[in-house]
Amino acid sequence: MKWLLAIPHIILAIILFGLLFLASILTWFAILFTGRAPRGLFDFKVGVLRYGTRLSMYAFILTTDKYPPFSINE
Repeated sequence: MKWLLAIPHIILAIILFGLLFLASILTWFAILFTGRAPRGLFDFKVGVLRYGTRLSMYAFILTTDKYPPFSINE
């Protein structure tokens, strides 16, 4: 039944992973031209991956009962 509570998070995760794909392309170009990855894009990518992991642990793998926050900064 926890997967039912996770539906809004799943919708948000789909959007965030689409943005993650775009951020990865932008990061690739930034590294190509400057030799460095921008810190903001790096932080965004790490936050999205953390969020996705928290969501999968809550909704699909069922290893935690803590409801994931709607934030990529935690």
